[in-house]
Amino acid sequence: MLYFCDNIFMEQALTHITLETFNYFLIGMTVIAVIVFIALYFVEAGYGMFVSSKWGITISNKKAWTFMEMPVFLSMLVLWFFSSRRFEAVPLLLFMFFQIHYFRRAFLYPYLLKGNSKMPLSVMFMGITFNICNALAQGGWIFYFSPADYYTIDWLTTPHFMIGTIIFFGGMYINISSDRIIRNLRQPGDTKHYLPKGGLFNYVSSAHYFGETIEWIGFAILTWSWAGAVFALWTFANLVPRSNAIYHKYEIMFGEEMKERKLKRIFPFIY
Repeated sequence: MLYFCDNIFMEQALTHITLETFNYFLIGMTVIAVIVFIALYFVEAGYGMFVSSKWGITISNKKAWTFMEMPVFLSMLVLWFFSSRRFEAVPLLLFMFFQIHYFRRAFLYPYLLKGNSKMPLSVMFMGITFNICNALAQGGWIFYFSPADYYTIDWLTTPHFMIGTIIFFGGMYINISSDRIIRNLRQPGDTKHYLPKGGLFNYVSSAHYFGETIEWIGFAILTWSWAGAVFALWTFANLVPRSNAIYHKYEIMFGEEMKERKLKRIFPFIY
């Protein structure tokens, strides 16, 4: 109930923000994304195979993923519900695309994970902060700040919508199928790390991150928005350094096999 009230307050506040202020907000997110991109080449984010006590108190990885991803799903839902555009065809469709990803990420993905991994609360709360800001950016643009005649029904026949949609769902497929490959590396109770094989893992060591990056580049194209581009930038800024850290970790763990397979980090044949 408290969370719902907080979201109503957030939505009401958003309706009183000017477009200029919203643009400054996006500029701020862009600047922070660049800083995060640089920082993550020097600091390993403490979750997954890099979990460490230096990041503080930890909780179950499954619970942490749910608590971290659920706010963006619920925040976007509130922003949609109180918008006068909520039943317009294109904004509704964009909303559904966005929510499909986060419904899976918040309510399905965590409970498919195997093992008893932990995530630091500090990492979880940083994720929550970003996710709420991202909901404000995407929901704010789609439902409140885009021009009233921007997302008309004709949008569905534009090249950027059609191409972006193909890229978006192609990236989602790669992300989901790659997650499945990683998940099936372990048997119940197994805590070892293995070098993934199959699919795009035959070309890169972080195929799941490649899929997610491509997915949100597609969303930026199909929405043809600065807000979407900022999210794509954030995804790039977070996952490219992460893939680099994983690559070097795999080099230590599977040195000879890594040399034989000649894998790239995240982008096939490139990086």
